Amino acid sequence: MLPYQARWIKDTSRLKLMEKSRQIGLSWSTAYSLVSSTSLADARYDDWVSSRDELQAKLLIDDCKSFAGILQIGAQDMGLRVIDDKNNSAYILRYANGRTTNSLSSNPDAQAGKRGRRVLDEFALNPEPRKLYSITYPGITWGGSMEIISTHRGTGNFFNELVEEIKHKGNPKRMSLHTVTLQTALDDGFLFKLQCKLPLDDARQEMDEAAYFDFIRSGCADEESFLQEYMCIPGDDEGAFLPYEVIAGVEYRSDERWEQTVHQLSTGGPLYIGVDIGRDHDLTVIWVFEKLGDVFYTRAVVVMKKEMFDFQEHALYQFLQLPNMRRCCIDRNGIGRQFAERATQRFGQFRIEEVKFTADSKEEMAYPLLHTFKERKARIPSSPDIRADLRAIRKETTASGNIRFTADRGKNGHADRFWAIALAIHAGKNPGTGFSMELI
Repeated sequence: MLPYQARWIKDTSRLKLMEKSRQIGLSWSTAYSLVSSTSLADARYDDWVSSRDELQAKLLIDDCKSFAGILQIGAQDMGLRVIDDKNNSAYILRYANGRTTNSLSSNPDAQAGKRGRRVLDEFALNPEPRKLYSITYPGITWGGSMEIISTHRGTGNFFNELVEEIKHKGNPKRMSLHTVTLQTALDDGFLFKLQCKLPLDDARQEMDEAAYFDFIRSGCADEESFLQEYMCIPGDDEGAFLPYEVIAGVEYRSDERWEQTVHQLSTGGPLYIGVDIGRDHDLTVIWVFEKLGDVFYTRAVVVMKKEMFDFQEHALYQFLQLPNMRRCCIDRNGIGRQFAERATQRFGQFRIEEVKFTADSKEEMAYPLLHTFKERKARIPSSPDIRADLRAIRKETTASGNIRFTADRGKNGHADRFWAIALAIHAGKNPGTGFSMELI
């Protein structure tokens, strides 16, 4: 184990918390800690691990099985089993002493009524971290411990509240805090261990720590993403229009299949589409929602940069020709004007709405997006680029008291995904009449 991993494993505090960089091997060291302690003959408690989703829950058990083999500990993989009368399930590894490691999904209710050691992994990514903590904490009343591990998700997240309590408010919960940034991991030898696992022809084999740090930084969607994901500095929810907690509440789990082919879309529910047009500096983004009940489900996202307009039209028209496509809102500003006009001529004004971006129209679209997300009536992919676009929007009040929505233009575009989503939701709030049309 690297020094930061060893410090975490050796810390036997009743309550401990780690704010960490992404992908530095904490899941691996957590698996070792669980196996090496819970398999002991005098172990008194079972483990209850809250993972991000079912896939991560299974991967944790796989890591535990690997360590059980390395340590030559008798362990039996019990597979996925129902663990209570609410049909919550867990992947279970049973040791020779009868104790178990139970790896659950992120549902807070699955922690209710259990006793023993608790591990809350990727805590800040849980849609309800405060509820998860509230349900989990009583489970160590009669013994055991609770450890919380996560990257940050904004200053308004309950995870950051816990960190701030420890650092600046006297640590009333008496938690042991570990902070492991990318730089901390590199200083402790992370790069050498990574290079030992990489193929010999991987470009990272030639990097030193400084070059690797810059490599990771340049690959992030924006600076806020880098600071939050790798340097333990939470994104400022005061300045952003959309708090991280709101975004996390509508993201698909990583194990959910959301994307559909054009053929699959043609047999589903009503479709609503938003299109933000770009060419050289900005992106063209086509966002396709299927509306089921009052919830907008993302089914397709097409992102193009520096593509010919003929190619962009072809990409869009495959969706516009579908019989269940109800309405599409297209950005008609600047270079988008001709694009929007041609779509209107071909598919009709009952299905195509040309939207000119003004201060008023942006406000008219931005607030319904915020409301839809807060009500969790949308589902979007979990992606750093999407998250960065959604976070990029800032709401400013001018000297005259008017509201203005702004975003810096960067390598990730100009918040183009945000406006494509806003246009698609706007289309769904102003649905077309469903007139028939001639297919292409």
